[in-house]
Amino acid sequence: MRIRLFSTACIPNFITLLRYDFAFEFCGANYVRQYNTRHTYIDFISFYLCNSLKQKIPTLTRYVITELLQSDLHKIIVSHQPLSSDHIKVFIYQILRGLKYLHSARILHRDIKPGNLLVNCNCALKICDFGLARVEEPDSSKLMTQEVVTQYYRAPEILMGARHYTAAVDVWAVGCIFGELLGRRILFQAQNPVQQLELITELLGTPSLEDMRYACEGAKSHILRRPPKPSSLTALYTLSTQATHEVVHLLCQMLVFDPDKRISVVDALAHPYLDEGRLRYHSCMCKCCYTTASGMRQYTTEFETTAPQPFDDSWERKLTSIEQVKEEVHKFIAEQLNTSRVPLCINPQSAAFKSFASSTVAHPSELPPSPHQWK
Repeated sequence: MRIRLFSTACIPNFITLLRYDFAFEFCGANYVRQYNTRHTYIDFISFYLCNSLKQKIPTLTRYVITELLQSDLHKIIVSHQPLSSDHIKVFIYQILRGLKYLHSARILHRDIKPGNLLVNCNCALKICDFGLARVEEPDSSKLMTQEVVTQYYRAPEILMGARHYTAAVDVWAVGCIFGELLGRRILFQAQNPVQQLELITELLGTPSLEDMRYACEGAKSHILRRPPKPSSLTALYTLSTQATHEVVHLLCQMLVFDPDKRISVVDALAHPYLDEGRLRYHSCMCKCCYTTASGMRQYTTEFETTAPQPFDDSWERKLTSIEQVKEEVHKFIAEQLNTSRVPLCINPQSAAFKSFASSTVAHPSELPPSPHQWK
């Protein structure tokens, strides 16, 4: 549960505080993983044991702290806030920039959607919620779960039962979000995975056998039994008056049925459509560039950074029980508290404190739906 708490003693700004005590089965390792993937565009998290609350809160309670951003992209899309082409360019640029860092570390997010993209009033955007993230699997013979990505943003290879997939699933999700920003509505809004696939083929047309090479036999048979559908990609021009040739060109490269032919994050960032978004962001929004005393803007030599090395998940494979996860989290917190950080003080007089102290973990219904079982 995310709430706003304010510490007048130590922390000058609002923060997001997540409380968990019985949720190790679902989130213990995920929190440590998210901390270790911290980056400018990744929702930064910290761990604290709140000594000031020992008399009020059971000692088994842990707290996760993140920077509080004012909204998320879903709330902005469904609001009456006008979105100019500059807004969309800056948002898509930042999403792809964050994903470039993640993918360079061999991390697949696997749940990119508007609600997991936090946004501030200055349009600064951060990727959050790494509950479904994992390190990329280079061995295509090893099976990967299909219970990933919220259905509306799920790539066709996962919908069709692929047992192995790549970072291309994140790119498909960005394409869906791109279309949603333009049309202010979900691009493929279906009631179930089969209908989701139908909506995709109505836009892209019936895929070839080569495009379906990663699909299971049941899914292939389903597609081949249906009447052939022509591509209707020209319909993307009707999403918005902002859907120019340049916009549709990039969008079509993201929404490609075959993941091997889908544009990569690196190539998407090189698309001319994002040049203005890059310039606007680095001119006044980023932290990697700065303005000198004389008023000149000093730009960084690398606008889109990459991870120094692939993410090492070997520690995670050693966690075979809930107790080990607890011990790892406690060890991690202790290491952070040994730094020069000021201990956290929570204001028990906060209006949100009572509901926060009695909060529980998310319900299973909030997780992505199970994949369709093809016959």
